[in-house]
Amino acid sequence: MGKVCRTAAIALYLWGLFMQFSRLSALGVNELLYFRVISPEEIGYLFSAAPAKDFGGTFTSFYDEIFLVPADPADGCSELTDREILQGQVILVERGGCSFVQKARNVEEAGGKAVLIADNAEDNDSQYLDMVTDGSTAKPSIPALFLLGRDGMMIRRSLQRQALPWAVISIPVNVSALASFPFKQPPWTLW
Repeated sequence: MGKVCRTAAIALYLWGLFMQFSRLSALGVNELLYFRVISPEEIGYLFSAAPAKDFGGTFTSFYDEIFLVPADPADGCSELTDREILQGQVILVERGGCSFVQKARNVEEAGGKAVLIADNAEDNDSQYLDMVTDGSTAKPSIPALFLLGRDGMMIRRSLQRQALPWAVISIPVNVSALASFPFKQPPWTLW
C-alpha cells in the first residue's frame, strides 16, 4: 500500500511539473510573451515581446524578480562589459549592427539568462519583427525576444534619468492570471 501511495505521489508531482513547463514553453510562432517592470515604478507596466522565430530557447522557469540590464555596448554586437553584473540576468540590447543571433550569442557568452532586443526605431510602438537565424551554425540556447522600439527607449530613458543600472522585472508573466496584480499597460502602446 505504501509503495502505491509513493508512486501516486510521484506521478502527481511529475504531472504538476509537466503542466508548469508546458505552460512556459507553449508559445507558438507569432505569439507574444509578457513581462512586468517592478522597478522603477515610473515604468511599472506590463510589456509584450515576440519570441525569436527559429533560434533561442524557451523560459523553463518563472522569474518573479530578475534584473533587466542594458548591455554595454548597447547593440550587443561585440563582447559585453560588466559580465559580473550580467551573469544570470535578462539583458536589454538594441537592434542593429549585427544579426539577432550574434546578439543572443554574445549575451549567452556573458552569462545572461535571456535577451530582449529592442527595435532601434524608437517610434515603433506596434510592429513586431520575426527574428530569424542568420544562417550561421551558432544556435544560442537562451530565450531571445523582440521588444518594440518605443518600449525599449522608455525603459532605457527611465533608467538613465534615475541613474539606475537596471530595472527589476518579472518574466514571463501569465496574462490569464492578471487578477493577481494591477494590469497596467504602457500608455504609449496600443494593444
